[in-house]
Amino acid sequence: MIAILLPIVIYCAVYFRRRDAYDFHHAILGLLYSVFITAVITDVIKDAVGRPRPDFFWRCFPDGKEDYDNFTTSVICHGGKSEINEGHKSFPSGHASWCFAGLGFLSWYLAGKMRVFDGRGHVAKLCLVALPLLAASLVAISRVDDYWHHWQDVVVGGLIGLVVASFCYLQFFPPPYDANGWGPHAYFQMLAETQSDGQVPNAANPPAGSEPAAYAAYSELQDVVGTRASDLSRDIEEGRKNFSRAAC
Repeated sequence: MIAILLPIVIYCAVYFRRRDAYDFHHAILGLLYSVFITAVITDVIKDAVGRPRPDFFWRCFPDGKEDYDNFTTSVICHGGKSEINEGHKSFPSGHASWCFAGLGFLSWYLAGKMRVFDGRGHVAKLCLVALPLLAASLVAISRVDDYWHHWQDVVVGGLIGLVVASFCYLQFFPPPYDANGWGPHAYFQMLAETQSDGQVPNAANPPAGSEPAAYAAYSELQDVVGTRASDLSRDIEEGRKNFSRAAC
């Protein structure tokens, strides 16, 4: 749950501060994609590999007494069927993969918002970005300490989650080191489309056959569009400057 709830809380905090619906929508969507895809990959590999968990002996023999078939020498388990089936799903670790999928995506998100790779060498920003990865690592280590997974299980699970999180983040956001790394792709596409729609023909060459009233309305429309495009460009530039100062 921490892999989903913690990022959502941070996304909500960013939204209430910036009021950027594009950013909030794609952050939530990317997070859910990351966790869902990781869960599917992890479960498929679990069922295909079937590696026993470290505590499989006690799942198979709850009373601690081993039992084998005298003819085939096969193991005869006394434990519950569900416990035995669950005992064959050690590789890879689901908790490790899900945590690195959700919290890894959060690290990417924070790196973009705080402009960690802006070349200014702010170590404090890098430490904040590493905190979600540290939390995911602690969860993975706890699975080994609880005797539910081998160390190889959590390492591979963490790598799966981190790789999927990276692909999902770059699907919705530019890389953190990019000049536009603070916003989603859809936001900049919307800006480009808005500016493109604002390119109307010059008032000196109105459409053929225009009447005086139509020409006046056409000129007024051009003035409004031009003013809005100019205001939009100025707001974008001011937003970038304010965001850069806030990130510092």
